[in-house]
Amino acid sequence: MDSSQHTSESPGTQAIAAAFVRARLAGTPLDGFPGRIPDDLEAAYACQDAAIALWPDQVVGWKVGYIAPAQRDAGGDPRLVGPIFKHAVWPENPGGILDFPVFVGGFAAVEAEYIFRLGSDVPEGRTEFSADEAIALVASLQVGVETAGSPLATINVLGPRVVVSDFGNNAGLILGPEIPDWTHMPDSQFNCSCSIDGVLVGRGGAGSVPGGLAAALAFAIGRCARRGIRLRAGTLVTTGAATGIHDISVGQVARLDFDGIGSIQCRAVPATASAGQA
Repeated sequence: MDSSQHTSESPGTQAIAAAFVRARLAGTPLDGFPGRIPDDLEAAYACQDAAIALWPDQVVGWKVGYIAPAQRDAGGDPRLVGPIFKHAVWPENPGGILDFPVFVGGFAAVEAEYIFRLGSDVPEGRTEFSADEAIALVASLQVGVETAGSPLATINVLGPRVVVSDFGNNAGLILGPEIPDWTHMPDSQFNCSCSIDGVLVGRGGAGSVPGGLAAALAFAIGRCARRGIRLRAGTLVTTGAATGIHDISVGQVARLDFDGIGSIQCRAVPATASAGQA
Protein backbone atom coordinates (compact mmCIF):
# COMPACT_ATOMS: atom_id res chain seq x y z
CA MET A 1 0.00 0.00 0.00
CA ASP A 2 1.54 3.30 -1.00
CA SER A 3 1.83 5.78 1.83
CA SER A 4 3.54 8.81 0.30
CA GLN A 5 1.23 11.17 2.13
CA HIS A 6 1.06 14.94 2.03
CA THR A 7 0.64 16.62 5.39
CA SER A 8 -0.12 20.12 6.60
CA GLU A 9 1.60 19.87 9.97
CA SER A 10 1.38 22.53 12.66
CA PRO A 11 3.98 22.60 15.44
CA GLY A 12 1.61 20.54 17.60
CA THR A 13 0.93 17.80 15.06
CA GLN A 14 3.86 15.60 16.00
CA ALA A 15 3.23 16.08 19.72
CA ILE A 16 -0.43 15.04 19.37
CA ALA A 17 0.50 12.00 17.30
CA ALA A 18 3.24 10.97 19.71
CA ALA A 19 0.94 11.27 22.73
CA PHE A 20 -1.72 9.04 21.18
CA VAL A 21 0.86 6.49 20.03
CA ARG A 22 2.51 6.34 23.47
CA ALA A 23 -0.84 5.84 25.19
CA ARG A 24 -1.95 3.15 22.74
CA LEU A 25 1.31 1.23 22.99
CA ALA A 26 1.21 1.40 26.79
CA GLY A 27 -2.49 0.51 26.94
CA THR A 28 -3.13 3.51 29.19
CA PRO A 29 -5.78 6.27 29.05
CA LEU A 30 -5.39 9.97 28.31
CA ASP A 31 -7.03 12.55 30.58
CA GLY A 32 -7.84 14.85 27.68
CA PHE A 33 -6.94 15.69 24.09
CA PRO A 34 -3.14 16.04 24.04
CA GLY A 35 -2.91 19.53 22.60
CA ARG A 36 -5.03 21.90 20.59
CA ILE A 37 -7.83 20.20 18.65
CA PRO A 38 -7.06 20.47 14.91
CA ASP A 39 -8.81 23.34 13.13
CA ASP A 40 -10.19 21.14 10.35
CA LEU A 41 -10.14 17.61 8.98
CA GLU A 42 -7.04 18.25 6.89
CA ALA A 43 -5.10 19.14 10.03
CA ALA A 44 -6.60 16.11 11.77
CA TYR A 45 -5.43 13.82 8.96
CA ALA A 46 -1.97 15.34 9.32
CA CYS A 47 -2.01 14.11 12.93
CA GLN A 48 -3.17 10.69 11.73
CA ASP A 49 -0.42 10.55 9.11
CA ALA A 50 2.18 11.42 11.74
CA ALA A 51 0.84 8.75 14.10
CA ILE A 52 0.86 6.11 11.34
CA ALA A 53 4.52 6.93 10.70
CA LEU A 54 5.28 6.34 14.39
CA TRP A 55 3.26 3.14 14.76
CA PRO A 56 5.32 -0.09 14.63
CA ASP A 57 2.99 -2.03 12.37
CA GLN A 58 1.75 -2.19 8.78
CA VAL A 59 -1.53 -0.67 7.60
CA VAL A 60 -3.61 -3.43 5.99
CA GLY A 61 -7.00 -1.75 5.89
CA TRP A 62 -9.14 1.30 6.53
CA LYS A 63 -12.20 1.83 8.67
CA VAL A 64 -14.95 4.14 7.47
CA GLY A 65 -17.11 6.14 9.86
CA TYR A 66 -20.11 8.36 9.17
CA ILE A 67 -20.06 12.08 10.01
CA ALA A 68 -23.45 13.55 10.91
CA PRO A 69 -24.32 16.66 8.85
CA ALA A 70 -24.18 18.95 11.89
CA GLN A 71 -20.59 17.85 12.60
CA ARG A 72 -19.14 18.24 9.11
CA ASP A 73 -16.37 20.64 8.19
CA ALA A 74 -16.69 23.26 5.48
CA GLY A 75 -15.20 20.68 3.11
CA GLY A 76 -18.32 18.61 3.58
CA ASP A 77 -16.81 15.13 3.98
CA PRO A 78 -19.73 12.84 4.92
CA ARG A 79 -17.39 10.19 6.28
CA LEU A 80 -13.95 9.74 7.80
CA VAL A 81 -11.29 7.05 7.56
CA GLY A 82 -8.75 5.55 9.93
CA PRO A 83 -6.05 2.89 9.59
CA ILE A 84 -6.40 -0.78 10.51
CA PHE A 85 -3.10 -2.45 11.41
CA LYS A 86 -1.95 -5.98 10.60
CA HIS A 87 -1.57 -7.16 14.19
CA ALA A 88 -4.99 -5.79 15.13
CA VAL A 89 -6.88 -7.98 12.64
CA TRP A 90 -8.12 -11.20 14.16
CA PRO A 91 -10.05 -14.15 12.72
CA GLU A 92 -13.25 -14.97 14.57
CA ASN A 93 -13.34 -17.92 16.97
CA PRO A 94 -16.14 -20.03 15.43
CA GLY A 95 -18.35 -21.46 18.15
CA GLY A 96 -16.33 -19.69 20.83
CA ILE A 97 -15.60 -16.26 22.24
CA LEU A 98 -12.67 -14.15 21.04
CA ASP A 99 -11.02 -11.83 23.56
CA PHE A 100 -10.06 -8.37 22.33
CA PRO A 101 -8.21 -5.57 24.17
CA VAL A 102 -9.85 -2.34 25.33
CA PHE A 103 -8.35 0.75 26.95
CA VAL A 104 -9.49 0.80 30.58
CA GLY A 105 -10.43 4.40 31.29
CA GLY A 106 -10.61 5.16 27.57
CA PHE A 107 -13.26 4.52 24.92
CA ALA A 108 -14.38 1.06 23.81
CA ALA A 109 -17.23 -0.09 21.58
CA VAL A 110 -18.18 -2.78 19.09
CA GLU A 111 -19.70 -2.24 15.66
CA ALA A 112 -21.21 -4.73 13.23
CA GLU A 113 -19.42 -4.35 9.90
CA TYR A 114 -19.63 -5.42 6.28
CA ILE A 115 -16.05 -5.53 5.03
CA PHE A 116 -14.70 -5.35 1.49
CA ARG A 117 -11.38 -6.87 0.46
CA LEU A 118 -9.91 -5.32 -2.69
CA GLY A 119 -8.90 -7.65 -5.49
CA SER A 120 -7.14 -5.02 -7.60
CA ASP A 121 -4.93 -2.01 -6.99
CA VAL A 122 -6.70 1.33 -7.16
CA PRO A 123 -5.87 3.11 -10.46
CA GLU A 124 -3.22 5.80 -10.17
CA GLY A 125 -3.81 9.49 -10.82
CA ARG A 126 -7.43 9.67 -9.65
CA THR A 127 -9.07 10.90 -6.46
CA GLU A 128 -12.76 10.45 -7.26
CA PHE A 129 -14.52 7.13 -7.79
CA SER A 130 -18.14 6.19 -8.36
CA ALA A 131 -19.77 3.41 -6.38
CA ASP A 132 -19.69 1.15 -9.45
CA GLU A 133 -16.00 1.89 -10.07
CA ALA A 134 -15.21 1.07 -6.46
CA ILE A 135 -17.14 -2.21 -6.48
CA ALA A 136 -15.29 -3.28 -9.64
CA LEU A 137 -12.08 -3.35 -7.56
CA VAL A 138 -13.50 -5.73 -4.92
CA ALA A 139 -12.60 -9.40 -4.51
CA SER A 140 -14.89 -10.29 -1.60
CA LEU A 141 -17.36 -9.09 1.01
CA GLN A 142 -17.45 -10.50 4.53
CA VAL A 143 -18.94 -9.72 7.91
CA GLY A 144 -17.01 -8.72 10.98
CA VAL A 145 -16.72 -6.55 14.05
CA GLU A 146 -14.83 -3.30 14.40
CA THR A 147 -13.48 -2.96 17.91
CA ALA A 148 -13.61 0.80 18.16
CA GLY A 149 -11.29 2.15 20.80
CA SER A 150 -9.11 5.00 21.98
CA PRO A 151 -7.13 5.96 25.08
CA LEU A 152 -9.32 9.11 25.07
CA ALA A 153 -12.71 8.42 26.67
CA THR A 154 -14.30 11.56 25.19
CA ILE A 155 -13.11 10.95 21.62
CA ASN A 156 -16.58 10.77 20.06
CA VAL A 157 -17.95 13.61 22.19
CA LEU A 158 -15.18 15.91 20.98
CA GLY A 159 -16.07 15.26 17.34
CA PRO A 160 -14.73 14.08 13.97
CA ARG A 161 -11.47 16.06 14.02
CA VAL A 162 -10.51 14.33 17.26
CA VAL A 163 -11.68 10.94 15.96
CA VAL A 164 -9.56 11.33 12.82
CA SER A 165 -6.53 12.40 14.86
CA ASP A 166 -6.50 9.10 16.78
CA PHE A 167 -6.61 6.46 14.04
CA GLY A 168 -10.31 7.10 13.39
CA ASN A 169 -11.13 5.60 16.81
CA ASN A 170 -10.17 2.13 15.57
CA ALA A 171 -8.56 -0.46 17.82
CA GLY A 172 -9.02 -3.63 15.81
CA LEU A 173 -11.06 -5.73 13.41
CA ILE A 174 -12.51 -9.21 13.84
CA LEU A 175 -13.06 -11.01 10.54
CA GLY A 176 -16.07 -13.28 10.10
CA PRO A 177 -17.37 -15.36 7.19
CA GLU A 178 -17.38 -14.23 3.59
CA ILE A 179 -20.74 -13.70 1.91
CA PRO A 180 -21.14 -15.88 -1.19
CA ASP A 181 -22.83 -14.39 -4.26
CA TRP A 182 -22.91 -10.96 -2.62
CA THR A 183 -22.72 -9.20 -5.98
CA HIS A 184 -26.21 -10.44 -6.79
CA MET A 185 -27.74 -9.29 -3.51
CA PRO A 186 -29.00 -5.78 -2.61
CA ASP A 187 -27.84 -4.12 0.61
CA SER A 188 -31.35 -4.49 1.98
CA GLN A 189 -30.85 -8.26 2.10
CA PHE A 190 -28.03 -8.01 4.66
CA ASN A 191 -29.43 -7.71 8.19
CA CYS A 192 -27.76 -8.02 11.56
CA SER A 193 -28.09 -7.35 15.28
CA CYS A 194 -25.86 -6.78 18.29
CA SER A 195 -26.35 -7.98 21.86
CA ILE A 196 -24.13 -7.32 24.88
CA ASP A 197 -24.33 -9.75 27.78
CA GLY A 198 -27.48 -11.17 26.24
CA VAL A 199 -29.30 -7.84 25.93
CA LEU A 200 -30.18 -6.60 22.43
CA VAL A 201 -28.57 -3.20 21.92
CA GLY A 202 -28.93 -2.66 18.17
CA ARG A 203 -30.50 -3.98 15.01
CA GLY A 204 -29.85 -2.92 11.44
CA GLY A 205 -27.88 -4.03 8.42
CA ALA A 206 -26.19 -2.87 5.26
CA GLY A 207 -29.29 -0.84 4.46
CA SER A 208 -28.58 1.23 7.59
CA VAL A 209 -25.30 2.51 6.16
CA PRO A 210 -26.00 5.97 4.67
CA GLY A 211 -25.70 5.81 0.89
CA GLY A 212 -24.96 2.09 0.99
CA LEU A 213 -21.88 -0.08 1.25
CA ALA A 214 -20.49 0.83 -2.17
CA ALA A 215 -20.68 4.56 -1.40
CA ALA A 216 -18.68 4.02 1.78
CA LEU A 217 -16.05 2.09 -0.17
CA ALA A 218 -15.85 4.74 -2.89
CA PHE A 219 -15.34 7.42 -0.25
CA ALA A 220 -12.53 5.49 1.43
CA ILE A 221 -10.70 4.92 -1.85
CA GLY A 222 -11.05 8.56 -2.87
CA ARG A 223 -10.21 10.03 0.54
CA CYS A 224 -7.07 7.93 0.76
CA ALA A 225 -6.09 8.89 -2.79
CA ARG A 226 -6.38 12.58 -1.89
CA ARG A 227 -3.88 11.92 0.91
CA GLY A 228 -1.45 10.26 -1.49
CA ILE A 229 -2.37 6.75 -0.33
CA ARG A 230 -3.08 4.29 -3.13
CA LEU A 231 -5.00 1.28 -1.85
CA ARG A 232 -3.65 -2.04 -3.06
CA ALA A 233 -5.13 -5.47 -3.71
CA GLY A 234 -5.78 -7.21 -0.41
CA THR A 235 -6.68 -4.04 1.47
CA LEU A 236 -9.62 -4.37 3.86
CA VAL A 237 -12.22 -1.59 3.98
CA THR A 238 -15.02 -1.48 6.54
CA THR A 239 -18.18 0.40 5.62
CA GLY A 240 -19.70 1.75 8.83
CA ALA A 241 -21.54 0.72 11.96
CA ALA A 242 -24.49 -1.31 10.67
CA THR A 243 -26.35 -1.46 13.99
CA GLY A 244 -24.81 1.53 15.76
CA ILE A 245 -21.85 2.14 18.04
CA HIS A 246 -22.22 0.02 21.16
CA ASP A 247 -20.15 0.86 24.22
CA ILE A 248 -18.59 -2.13 25.94
CA SER A 249 -16.74 -2.60 29.23
CA VAL A 250 -14.13 -5.08 30.41
CA GLY A 251 -15.65 -8.51 30.95
CA GLN A 252 -18.69 -7.94 28.77
CA VAL A 253 -19.42 -10.25 25.85
CA ALA A 254 -20.82 -8.97 22.57
CA ARG A 255 -22.65 -11.18 20.10
CA LEU A 256 -23.07 -9.99 16.54
CA ASP A 257 -25.62 -11.98 14.54
CA PHE A 258 -25.57 -11.64 10.76
CA ASP A 259 -28.77 -13.14 9.37
CA GLY A 260 -28.10 -16.16 7.17
CA ILE A 261 -24.33 -15.70 7.44
CA GLY A 262 -23.18 -16.41 10.97
CA SER A 263 -22.51 -15.04 14.44
CA ILE A 264 -19.42 -13.61 16.10
CA GLN A 265 -18.88 -13.48 19.86
CA CYS A 266 -16.16 -11.38 21.46
CA ARG A 267 -15.21 -10.35 24.99
CA ALA A 268 -13.55 -7.12 26.13
CA VAL A 269 -10.37 -7.61 28.17
CA PRO A 270 -7.96 -4.99 29.54
CA ALA A 271 -5.31 -3.77 27.12
CA THR A 272 -1.73 -4.22 28.25
CA ALA A 273 1.49 -2.76 26.93
CA SER A 274 1.87 -5.75 24.62
CA ALA A 275 -1.83 -5.76 23.62
CA GLY A 276 -1.62 -2.07 22.85
CA GLN A 277 0.39 -2.95 19.76
CA ALA A 278 -1.65 -6.04 18.88
